[in-house]
Amino acid sequence: MNTAALVVQEYRDLLAAALPEAHDADTAEPNVRSLFTPDTHRAALYVDTTVVRGGRGVGKTFWYRSLQDPSLRGIAAQEYGIERLRNVKVSTGYGAAWKPNLYPGPGNLRQLVEEGVPPYDIWYAVLLTAFDQPELRDLAEWRDKAAWVRRNPGAAERTVQRVDRDAKGTHLILFDALEHLHRVRSHADRLVSGILELALAMRLGTRNIRFKVFIRPDMYDGALLHFPDASKLTSNAAALTWSRANLYGLLFHTLGNHDGDLAARFRQLTGGWQSEADGQRHVPPALLSGDEQFQTDQFTLIASPYMGSNFRKGHTFTWLPNHLMDGVEQVSPRSFLSALQKALAETRDQYAGHEFALHHEGIRRGVQTASETRVAEVSEDMPWVRLAIEPLAGRQVPVEQEKVEALWAESRLVEALQKEAERYVPSNPQDDTLVRTGPRHPEDPALLIEELISLGVMRRRRDDRIDLPDVYRIAFNVGRKGGVPRVAG
Repeated sequence: MNTAALVVQEYRDLLAAALPEAHDADTAEPNVRSLFTPDTHRAALYVDTTVVRGGRGVGKTFWYRSLQDPSLRGIAAQEYGIERLRNVKVSTGYGAAWKPNLYPGPGNLRQLVEEGVPPYDIWYAVLLTAFDQPELRDLAEWRDKAAWVRRNPGAAERTVQRVDRDAKGTHLILFDALEHLHRVRSHADRLVSGILELALAMRLGTRNIRFKVFIRPDMYDGALLHFPDASKLTSNAAALTWSRANLYGLLFHTLGNHDGDLAARFRQLTGGWQSEADGQRHVPPALLSGDEQFQTDQFTLIASPYMGSNFRKGHTFTWLPNHLMDGVEQVSPRSFLSALQKALAETRDQYAGHEFALHHEGIRRGVQTASETRVAEVSEDMPWVRLAIEPLAGRQVPVEQEKVEALWAESRLVEALQKEAERYVPSNPQDDTLVRTGPRHPEDPALLIEELISLGVMRRRRDDRIDLPDVYRIAFNVGRKGGVPRVAG
């Protein structure tokens, strides 16, 4: 094998081939090559961890899908040292995919809510369906399944007792994509509280039946308002977070797990990789996945060390994640890889003769693109966020809270939020895919700001002024003196 150091063009070819085209978990299935196991995610994989909190793009759906795959579950069990993961039976309680035989979809849930079916009964019916309750097999409609649960509490409890007693391991029920449960936030919160109530009942009343609920932090907080006892699940809740070392570890894992000679040479040059799964999967050494100094040394072979001619413009290794960080100091791996992909394209297009594979101006453009992606994501999930931030366009941050509230009043934000909610009332059943959630307190500007802060879209400075992290500020066309420029147009 050629063991010569990779030259600039070879690094660019490896980055272009290895960085995934789609960073959306809904379109990218996890596999043995893409399964990266940062230490910070260990607690989320514990069988007894019921609530796993995380914002968009941090890996909730990735782990939801990985846990359904026996081979990926086995890898996670081995690398995290969680033996119980090897002995679980997994069922899906809810997800983005339409599986009406396993759980009700958005349209069905809307109807059930309108008919006043208690959320606890809905999810109890889902649980018993996972247990193949005989009486539910022939009931096509979820309203009938939930009604059977309500009429037959004794039979339902005996089934749970039997499954718990006869279990050879743990029966794990997975929930994901809860933001798609219902377009009306209060209904979505009640549906989530029903899941958590049943999850707590199984946790307290059985030994071998456990729920794992992947959920956005704001939705978990909203569910607590309807089911305060859900706080009993908080003590063993976990969060999917990504440290700076995790992000670069993911990058190097991605490069080393691509097919071809360049990836093989990258592994050879960085050293210490271990091959698994008949050579299909390559595990990076601890230095490469978790030592920032070693990672810095490797990354400066790919990108220039500074974001300009010298250190005064910032060190590239820290600059990139710092500018992708949201208001709760989290960077999603999706944003990170997306920024690198754009940085590569920009460098190839504008700075092909640069001495490194990535030019600092390309990385700066990558942050702008990641900001556009993040704003598009949050606008898709929560259109009200765009309505709330757009009145700040053209202004500078940080800004006093009174100024933000004045801009909202001037733009008649409360009315706009009400109209937005009305806009998503579906005219036909197919529109049920366009489920959305709104703010919990649309008429109270102070609480609206607190909700935006909890989402990481805003942050409050020590002097009490309101700030926007770059990952939102740039694409929302909000300025900052000396900051990364706003997106043109």
